[in-house]
Amino acid sequence: MNFKNKTQVTIFKLSSLSEDELLTPFLFMFFFMVYMVSIFGNVGMMTIVHIAPSFHTPMYFFLSFLSMVDLFYSSVITPKMLSDLLSERKLITFIGCALQFYFFCALVSSELFVLSDMAYDRYVAICHPLHYISVMTKKKCLGLLILSFFVGFTQSAAQTSSLFSLDYCQANLIDHFYCDIHPLIRLSCSETHTCTIVTIFFVCFCCLSSMMIILTSYVLIISSILKINSASGRRKAFSTCSSHVMCVTIFYVSVYCTYLHPTSSNLKEQEKVSSAFFTMVTPMLNPLIYSLRNQEVKKAIKGLLQKKKQLTHQYTNPV
Repeated sequence: MNFKNKTQVTIFKLSSLSEDELLTPFLFMFFFMVYMVSIFGNVGMMTIVHIAPSFHTPMYFFLSFLSMVDLFYSSVITPKMLSDLLSERKLITFIGCALQFYFFCALVSSELFVLSDMAYDRYVAICHPLHYISVMTKKKCLGLLILSFFVGFTQSAAQTSSLFSLDYCQANLIDHFYCDIHPLIRLSCSETHTCTIVTIFFVCFCCLSSMMIILTSYVLIISSILKINSASGRRKAFSTCSSHVMCVTIFYVSVYCTYLHPTSSNLKEQEKVSSAFFTMVTPMLNPLIYSLRNQEVKKAIKGLLQKKKQLTHQYTNPV
């Protein structure tokens, strides 16, 4: 991307998450705790999947990468936002702003497709259980994952090039706590029609294509589950999908509230609230949902804690 001679602005100023200074200490502590829980939750989930032999399956393979994406895209935004809450000069360079937007956009888009990969995995497991091992091979799982990241990072490069090729003149205050599409377009002093079209195309492409894969998978899953004769069998089949359904619902509702609504100057505060939930709270929820609702994860956590307790006991009380 060639940024030279495209703008007079070299430094952007970011607005605060809230203009109320009395709320700043509370917001800092709250989102600091949210970020810590997100780090420990997602790193813990990746660790459990890596070390527990029973989790070396396609479903948990995708789950470990979902946790990795959650951790990374939260880290693109949260540390900078936390430091800005404590700083009077909320500044970010032009290149820094472009990089923040690029990685955030790429990781969020990648998560959409990782969620669709997980839906396809559940479809194969429930609708074709006898062929599950032969269909969901390591090579195929890796291929689906690479495709998810390739699409996510490629479309992000197109959006970033379009957005940061706009002219930004004297005004440099981004009315948001991170570099995002809507406040940057509002700040530009050049024609933004092409950039808006590019953004709408890629946002719709990523959201709709991944949503269609997920909806199609679950229509077939529900149809297959309803054919199961025993009530216990139906409950067991539904339980294997419940955590994923909750994660998908939360993520898509967050995307819709943050991006897929009419922009208006009267909705700036609501945009910040929805963006804060999307960028910081949502990445924390996914590992919590799988930890609380998935019996296998609960058993693995209890097993690891018991082993740690036994090792600690042996260390403190040697024979």
